[in-house]
Amino acid sequence: MPEDLDSPRPVYVEAPDPAETFKVKWGDGDEEITVTGFKRFMPEQSAAGERTKVVRAGQANEYTDLSEDAWHAVARAVVHPEALASQLRQQQAGAAASMLVEEHVDGATLRSVHARVWLTELFPGLQPRTGQEALPTPDPEVRGVLSERGPQAAVHYRYRDRGHMRDHIYQTIAATLRINRYDESILARRVTRAVIAHPVVFEFEDGTEPVHALAVRDGITRLASAWKVLAGPSASSEEVAQEAVRLLFAERPQRRGAAQRPLSQRMAHGREDVLSELRGEFLKGVAGDEVSLKAVQIAQASVLPAQIAVGVEAHRGGSLRGPDLFDDAVRSILASVHVEFKAWDPAAQNVEVGTRALKRVVQAGARHWEPVELRDLYDLVVGRKDASATPAVFRDDRIPGTPLWRAVYIVHALTRTGFFEPLKHYAKEIKGDKRMGVPGFAGLLGPMVDLPWRAAKQRVLKQARNAWGNGGVLCQDVLHGDWDPVPTEDFTTLVSRAMAGDDNARNTLAVAGGVALIADKLVTRNVGSAVGIAVPFRADVHKVVGSLARSDNEKGLWTLALAANCFDAERLPLNALTEKQFEKGNDGSVAGDHYEVVSVDLASPDRINRDGAGAPVPLTQYEVVWISDPGRAALEESERKATDGEAGTSKSIPEQLAGERSSLDTRLDLARDSLDRLVALGAESGTWHPMGTHEEWTKLHTKAIELQNILYNHAPVVPSAEDEDAYDEEAEEE
Repeated sequence: MPEDLDSPRPVYVEAPDPAETFKVKWGDGDEEITVTGFKRFMPEQSAAGERTKVVRAGQANEYTDLSEDAWHAVARAVVHPEALASQLRQQQAGAAASMLVEEHVDGATLRSVHARVWLTELFPGLQPRTGQEALPTPDPEVRGVLSERGPQAAVHYRYRDRGHMRDHIYQTIAATLRINRYDESILARRVTRAVIAHPVVFEFEDGTEPVHALAVRDGITRLASAWKVLAGPSASSEEVAQEAVRLLFAERPQRRGAAQRPLSQRMAHGREDVLSELRGEFLKGVAGDEVSLKAVQIAQASVLPAQIAVGVEAHRGGSLRGPDLFDDAVRSILASVHVEFKAWDPAAQNVEVGTRALKRVVQAGARHWEPVELRDLYDLVVGRKDASATPAVFRDDRIPGTPLWRAVYIVHALTRTGFFEPLKHYAKEIKGDKRMGVPGFAGLLGPMVDLPWRAAKQRVLKQARNAWGNGGVLCQDVLHGDWDPVPTEDFTTLVSRAMAGDDNARNTLAVAGGVALIADKLVTRNVGSAVGIAVPFRADVHKVVGSLARSDNEKGLWTLALAANCFDAERLPLNALTEKQFEKGNDGSVAGDHYEVVSVDLASPDRINRDGAGAPVPLTQYEVVWISDPGRAALEESERKATDGEAGTSKSIPEQLAGERSSLDTRLDLARDSLDRLVALGAESGTWHPMGTHEEWTKLHTKAIELQNILYNHAPVVPSAEDEDAYDEEAEEE
């Protein structure tokens, strides 16, 4: 007997196959991706009878309004039609018992269903990201769909012909992947956030039959990235787009003597055949003990979660009605996601990425760390334990339980061998990046370190985060040296030990003093034309910190020690802002509510620089950078004076050589800064290439090669072993 279509059915549940986790190679080099939650199971394709139930349930639902062809498009796309039919049937109990998602926007209520859908049934729709660019293939004409009941949850895309549609879809996918892509993330754990889709009617001006399908309006980057996963690691953006178009436009050949089927149906059957072939490849790839890479690609990319619009209701008195209502409602939803809500800033992203990556390290385990110690460390980093717990977390009662010592031990722990590489690896996986340098890793640490004083020092937090993104305190010795923090109540006691070659004391000062100077805006990422006014020369933050902490830089070590001793996690120093800025702050502070980071005078018994009245002299950004490298600072200043016509007597040849070398070094840093900014802007430039045209790139590349050749051809002679032995003998004789 035929089944009663109105009777409720249980939701389809996949076979409880055990999930697997393993690594696969992906990309150009030996890059490995950890695939999680993989199952050797792929849902079967739905039968016509199952899809018919969706069509009937949808047409009977008073809160939805789609044409029969549109419902067929929805039913074809859904992996489990019977589960969707159950949602739609239960909607009939009334709006209060709705199983549909309702979103209220200006002038309308949009109703949607949640379902898992096949990648091969999703066409990329229009989106502002590519629509605002000057691309060669024009967008189609868009208009709404009306029925007797009013606007439907669908739109018409009107193309010139099928070639125009092919070119437009190709362009959308290729342009999207050039801007951004998530293929590594999808390969690792599939698409996890639902795309927003709705039925669409593709129409053609040349009289070609219309085609009914689903179009994705939000999540096109996820959609294009899934096609990238399916295409393979070596496929370019254009090759991915070409493969997607080939599969989306597949048609089942007409059987000889059979009645001519509509184009929409022929293409639907063609996509069914494509999906059947993919499923066959998947089953073949999981048949043995080893899972093939292609099987992983198909499993991770072929199914996406989707929110599918199936109904729209106009509000009384709304400004838009008729054919424009639905498209405007969808665009309003997209605007709420991408425009009206504030996007995450880089620091928020670093908090999310850093703590998630740390959680993975904790779960996987780290060398020399017990599981309970790892959990305690994680709790300290994310704020579940406050700074006073630092001695207990690191099992050392000598450690002062202060926010600054919390920072020192967190930086030390997360840069050790057992943490640094895995933490960086997981962070790259989460972000979908192939590389992460010292600035990128330091950027992750910054928001972890500054948790205790974020509120108190909020007015300079942006500059501090920028400084961490420029390398923070991760100088070479801190990052790669073999050292342990030295607990103390007075950082000045570590200076003599550091000057005597104690790396533990020296790196403790580098981290503690560096964190303090960054948090109090006395070391910043100095860029732009203010160099020479705010600071004597441009240098990366971690290089300034590293130079201050050299064992032969007594003034630098004292600067770090006094900055660490002065540091207060609950207040801002007077050095951080001008008096006017403090007055304009309206932060409720009162006189005496600020402290001062002091300048160093090595001739003074307590090493604190004082003015004629005996008051401590405040430290400045300019002085910090000068102390880090006095020789370079003096040369830079003399060069600026010479440029301004203020130079005194002419310099000797060795002085001129040293000055020009320093000038070249600065200009190379400037060139590198410009190149880094160009590359960073490239991620936001759409189709504008950061290096301009090929001719412009050639000009820049030629200059760079010429410069490299000149440097190479004028390299100093490296002394041989015999020369060094001879030099040593001469020195001994003298």
